[in-house]
Amino acid sequence: MNRVIEWFARNSVAANLLMLVVVVAGALAIPTIKKEVFPEISSDMVSVSVPYPGATPAEVEESICTRIEEATQGISGIKRITSTAVENGGTVMIELIPGQDLRTVLDEVKTAVDAITTFPEEAEAPVVQEVKRTTQVVNVAVSGPAEELALKRLGEQVRDEISNLPGITLVELTNVRPYEISIEVSEQALRRFGMTFDEVARAVRRASLDLPGGTVKTRGGEVLVRTKGQAYRAPEFAALVVRTLPDGTRLRVGDLATVVDGFADSDLTARFDGEPAVLVEVYRVGNQSALEVSDAVTRYVEEAQPRMPAGIKLTTWMDESVVLRGRLGLLLRNGRLGIILVFLSLALFLRPSLAFWVTMGIPVSFLGAMWLIPAVGLSINLISLFAFIVVLGIVVDDAIVVGENIYTHRARGKTPIEAAIDGAKEVSMPVVFAVLTTIAAFYPLLAVDGNMGKVMKQIPMVVILTLIFSLLESLFVLPAHLAHLRQRDGGMPESAGGGGVRRSWYRFQDAFSAGMTRLVERSYRPSLRWATERRYLTFAVGIAALLLVLGLVAGGHLRFTFFPAVEADNVVAVLTMPQGTSVERTSAAIRRIE
Repeated sequence: MNRVIEWFARNSVAANLLMLVVVVAGALAIPTIKKEVFPEISSDMVSVSVPYPGATPAEVEESICTRIEEATQGISGIKRITSTAVENGGTVMIELIPGQDLRTVLDEVKTAVDAITTFPEEAEAPVVQEVKRTTQVVNVAVSGPAEELALKRLGEQVRDEISNLPGITLVELTNVRPYEISIEVSEQALRRFGMTFDEVARAVRRASLDLPGGTVKTRGGEVLVRTKGQAYRAPEFAALVVRTLPDGTRLRVGDLATVVDGFADSDLTARFDGEPAVLVEVYRVGNQSALEVSDAVTRYVEEAQPRMPAGIKLTTWMDESVVLRGRLGLLLRNGRLGIILVFLSLALFLRPSLAFWVTMGIPVSFLGAMWLIPAVGLSINLISLFAFIVVLGIVVDDAIVVGENIYTHRARGKTPIEAAIDGAKEVSMPVVFAVLTTIAAFYPLLAVDGNMGKVMKQIPMVVILTLIFSLLESLFVLPAHLAHLRQRDGGMPESAGGGGVRRSWYRFQDAFSAGMTRLVERSYRPSLRWATERRYLTFAVGIAALLLVLGLVAGGHLRFTFFPAVEADNVVAVLTMPQGTSVERTSAAIRRIE
């Protein structure tokens, strides 16, 4: 260690090259780092969903959920199975033991579920899939005084246009009812023509399809034969032939039923600012940047608004990137303020150039951490930015110790290179262990398992990376810079100083230093001597203070909350009406809340 410190101190070009590599690599890595509001983690969960139309929750529990539980409970790697039975279907959530291979367990669960042969005939095919957490960035509300069909088509247009924007791949249309074509068969018409409901249903299934017919070889080549009969709209369904009468008359669906081209019969409505609306949700996936996604959507809304029909408004809503921008701004403000305060504090005791090089350890350490963040699988998010804010007050400590000790050796009359080498060597071991103890304090957060551990690991990883680069900068780069300080900067007599402003600042420094020395000699040193001479009393006071704090916690006087309750930026009202309440009454109550 000492030989490496001496070599870098004597070879300033190598030290500057090391600092330049860290700074340039960190600056180049920043644009490539994934920027997200919250760290994207794997849920370690598998879901099994089985639609069962027309079934009650009790029937779903007995015939769906229980049988899935029995089939999957013996699979290795499963920690917990949770079932939810609702009307028309059930869902089983399977939580894995941390560290298990998700793909292996997923395949075993799918095999076990596919082997179940006792599901009701009316139940649809089970869907087995990994529970993925998608990160929503921003919503676009399409609202205005328009009919439901017109709003949905406008929402689909907005969805398609946003999904075609560069850097955006996942966009969903929500708060809308799905399209549905309903065929309402008339009982009187069935009796009049002597037909049954099943006959009409079979005719629709038989006629509404596209059927491949193979190929026909000709001299000019092969011709693909295909029958296109799939119906998509109400007139097409109404024209389907159900039966051909003996006189050649064709009996069509429209003669027996009323075909309605509309929406599914569900009580779903949405309003935005008091007007009917649909919502377009925009997500960030992969390495996409939440900030870039939000900016692209905002620009699209500004560009597309003039193209919308009269009365239709496009509004960005619940932009989660605002929180990320705020945290980034907080980090930059704290960083600027921290650099200024560190420089001013050091300048009160040390020379300005020495204080400058010590302060440079902050941006160098941060850029070094940015360089390696993509390599360890981290991103810029609320948690990692919080870690940078936490380490901001720690990162410069080792540089202060090394710089102050070099300054002390320079004040003893040593040459700049001798002072840099001796000063750095003298405190190298304490500085290394100071950094290691700080790393040890954050390291246990890496051992937290589960989803919480995946989120919390962002903090120790950022802190550890930043402290490592801070240690490298303070022991290998800083001594080389301080080895070239001018005479006064090294602690030589004031007569070696420069002009009047510098000489006045040096006088102020000397006066401030003298005042601090008097404070140490008259207050701190006597107090320290008194405490060390009565070491048992001092030790007892420390133990008493520790017991007092533990008593406050154990007695409930110091409240504990895992996550503190903080004010949000929005208010949510949830209205629960008695079972069977009509849609009209519920809508009237919601309008009162609005």
